[in-house]
Amino acid sequence: MPRYIWLLVIGTTISVTGGSFLWPLNTIYMHNELGKSLAFAGMILMFNQAATITGNLIGGILFDKYSAYKTILYGTGLAMLSAITLSFFHNIGTYSVLLVLIGFGTGITWPVMFAMAGSVWPDGGRRAFNAIYVAQNLGVALGATLGGYVASISFNYIFMANATLFTLFFIMAFFFYRDMDEKRDQQMHTSVIEQSGEIKNKSSFKALLILSTGFLIAWFAYSQWQSTIASHTQDIGIPLEQYSMLWAINGFLIVLGQPLVKWVTERVTSQKTHIFIGAGIMVFSYIIAMVAGEFTMFAVGMVILTMGEMLMWPAVPSLANELAPPGRAGFYQGFVNSVAAAGRMLGPVVGGLIVDLYNIQLLFYILLALFIIPFITTSLFDKGTRVKETN
Repeated sequence: MPRYIWLLVIGTTISVTGGSFLWPLNTIYMHNELGKSLAFAGMILMFNQAATITGNLIGGILFDKYSAYKTILYGTGLAMLSAITLSFFHNIGTYSVLLVLIGFGTGITWPVMFAMAGSVWPDGGRRAFNAIYVAQNLGVALGATLGGYVASISFNYIFMANATLFTLFFIMAFFFYRDMDEKRDQQMHTSVIEQSGEIKNKSSFKALLILSTGFLIAWFAYSQWQSTIASHTQDIGIPLEQYSMLWAINGFLIVLGQPLVKWVTERVTSQKTHIFIGAGIMVFSYIIAMVAGEFTMFAVGMVILTMGEMLMWPAVPSLANELAPPGRAGFYQGFVNSVAAAGRMLGPVVGGLIVDLYNIQLLFYILLALFIIPFITTSLFDKGTRVKETN
């Protein structure tokens, strides 16, 4: 990989490690420590993800129109200051406000990281986005591995670790990403789809909307592992540190499983097929979780979930990059990140309401039914995007 991709990978790992001390435990902290309902916790996470969506869109636009380097500093700086404040004040009111600000700040940053990866390594294709995805999950593994044990001692240390690593990422970005705008490919790339003919902006964006609908559903379901399923594991007596180990399994498996992913993607080159296979595998994880009553079964479900997401998650931003007209890569990445954030926003609050009013078994049946949608949208999204060349 190019040197600049490595810098983005290292920065991503540091930032996500810091965030991973906190985000898997948000629902548990608000529900079990502060005594709030699952619906209330889901509402706060909804506001957090709404702020992330706004940040994603702003960050993507600023990448296209302004400065990648300054945009990252603004976003990371806001998240850093909010995390530092949170390490001193974390009653429910302050916690809620600062969680929203952290979401907004990190939301600004991530579209730039993905867009830069595609821009500085246009020949990398899926590999550029997969590198950021793997770095994110290495951070998840490191943060989750330590987070559960640290939280079992004191949640105060969780907030301090979060703030320290956000600060470290800001310092790295300040010194090592300074020439980011110069490194950016001003032509932004010639996409795979553009090489086969002309693309009209409207048809390209329509394709992105259709593709993103399935992505939204998949993230809605995925977010249940971080919210309702997280609380469910506590209700049936699984220790907090074991729940955090689920995310350690997730992160480390993604890193260690890359040779398998490479083997599959070299033989099955269609990214649409990657989504089909990934979504199909993820369905089985919810079937396992639905009947699980002990840590081992949840761990099996997490392994299956991880195998599915390794194929599905990097494929969507890569396809968005191919769909993006010149000069719009930042916006398209911002849009895709916003859709993922919208799934994470709706998932906890809707899932929490279903569990509060009915039971978690009904939620599982709903999730299994919803997974039909990604198969349909992936089949249809690129219809009409290719315009045949005239002889």
